[in-house]
Amino acid sequence: MIPAASGVTPDTITAFVREQWPESVFSARCVEVSGRHSLVTTDVPASSLRPGGFISGPTQFSLADLALWYATFGAIGLEPMAMTSELSIRFARPAVGDRLWGRANLHSVGSRRFVGTVTLWTDDPDKPTAVCQGTYVSPRGSS
Repeated sequence: MIPAASGVTPDTITAFVREQWPESVFSARCVEVSGRHSLVTTDVPASSLRPGGFISGPTQFSLADLALWYATFGAIGLEPMAMTSELSIRFARPAVGDRLWGRANLHSVGSRRFVGTVTLWTDDPDKPTAVCQGTYVSPRGSS
């Protein structure tokens, strides 16, 4: 496993995002991070559930985006301007529950581009609710 960039831990990521983005209503927290992955989770509020108790697509997409952002932090450090270049999602099965998990894996780490996949699930990581693929960019490049 490749260690996370200096000073990057699940706690520093969570605190950094809350400081940089205090108005966000989405409260995902980082559980694990390395130089090539992140594991995130969020409690899903009732306002993010569709009829039938299904976790909405936008809620799942948001967690996937954050998971990829957090993985980028693990690769290059706490860089607020790392941003989504593209992200696609494929829904595999209904997401039912009050907690959503996401694991981002970076497959390519360049000086400015970071390509990865994110798997989302509710109660069993072997039964993903969605699989995402995306690219993040850092306007400054990594050191």
